[in-house]
Amino acid sequence: MQQINPSRRAFLQQMAIGAAAVALAPNANAAWLFNPCLHPLPPHLAQHPLVVAAWQSIEVARVWDSHAHIAGIGDAASGIYHTKEMNSLWHPMQYVQHKFYLNAGCTEKGSVDLSYIERMQQLIAEINTVAMHAQTSTVSSQTIVNQTIENNASAKLMLFAFEQAHDEAGFPQPDRTAFHVPNDYAQSVAQRYPQYFEWVCSIHPYRLDALSALETSVANGARAVKWLPSTMGIDPASPKCDAFYRSLSQLNIPLICHAGEEKAVKVMGFHDANNPLKMRRAMDAGVRVVMAHCASIGEDIDLDKGEYGPHVPSFELFTRLMADSQYKHHLFADIAAITQRNRSPDTIRSIIEHQDWHDRLLNGSDYPLPGVLPLFTTGKLAKSGLLEKEAVPVLEEIQHYNPLLFDFVLKRQLRAGTQKLSNNIFHTRDFFLPS
Repeated sequence: MQQINPSRRAFLQQMAIGAAAVALAPNANAAWLFNPCLHPLPPHLAQHPLVVAAWQSIEVARVWDSHAHIAGIGDAASGIYHTKEMNSLWHPMQYVQHKFYLNAGCTEKGSVDLSYIERMQQLIAEINTVAMHAQTSTVSSQTIVNQTIENNASAKLMLFAFEQAHDEAGFPQPDRTAFHVPNDYAQSVAQRYPQYFEWVCSIHPYRLDALSALETSVANGARAVKWLPSTMGIDPASPKCDAFYRSLSQLNIPLICHAGEEKAVKVMGFHDANNPLKMRRAMDAGVRVVMAHCASIGEDIDLDKGEYGPHVPSFELFTRLMADSQYKHHLFADIAAITQRNRSPDTIRSIIEHQDWHDRLLNGSDYPLPGVLPLFTTGKLAKSGLLEKEAVPVLEEIQHYNPLLFDFVLKRQLRAGTQKLSNNIFHTRDFFLPS
């Protein structure tokens, strides 16, 4: 299991102490900690020049947020469950993280599962309205109305199911599972609101029924498969994955796989499971792999120097793979979470400056994390020269109303000198619906 670096551990401990203090003193001022869940977005923000500029040269119908999590507690027959440690103050880190996730999703006590989905629907609907209005400055209202009717021009969220941990024989291990969102539930939500949601299945490759489960999910509209190897107990370099990889390749279904250190969910699986180099096996089998977060945090073993090679930054290994021409058509990555405070400004700058990567990068928010206020410090980005300081108060105010819009506008504002993230990074639908 990878160790949490000292600065990150101190930050999480501070969050835990702060959250515990608020829990013990309900009248305390926690405005800096918790999402106020404001709605609707006021006109001065919806029509702000930064927001309007963010939507220029962007086709709304091609904007699919490729990294969004479903959360809940299973109070609506959803089948969602999580480790008991998330509800126990004897495990303060997991307890606090869980509380922050539910607050970020603006859940309501007594209706957690449903209120979480309702909030996502509310946010993405508002984004569509804001985007359409922002583009009226360059496109006539009638053109936009016609586009909406003819092409169902709607930005969407891609909702992740989340598989249980399994043992090496392929049997589920609920007692070792940190968090589980069934495929059936993710599918049902997406099918209930097709104008706003697509869905991504999560299938453990060791499952005895893995191939039939994949075929069923794809037939029911799943656009990709999601893995978090260290939590699910998957070794991506194991021959046990080969049959699954062959099926993914034949179906042309991408695999969205976490790469680098995992912070949000307890690690319960293989050591070094999220090592970017382990994904070569999938790509060699013809799978289109999306490395989540560009492996932008943590360290992994440099397996190219042997099983016991030195630990190097995960991002360095990702960069090595991106430079390998044989993976040009099989290695992709999302930029979810790269603007969080635990990412190095140098890493963000490198992603922006690697313009040769941009046709292989996909935008994703890692929702609900943009609603966890302490995870972001736009002021730090401004001090690093990645963001204009005038944008900081505007972005912070947007975050209190619509964290998804905050994430989008922030990334559209990022700069490394004269370079920025290319428009096509935000046209993610093209990747999941190739012509």
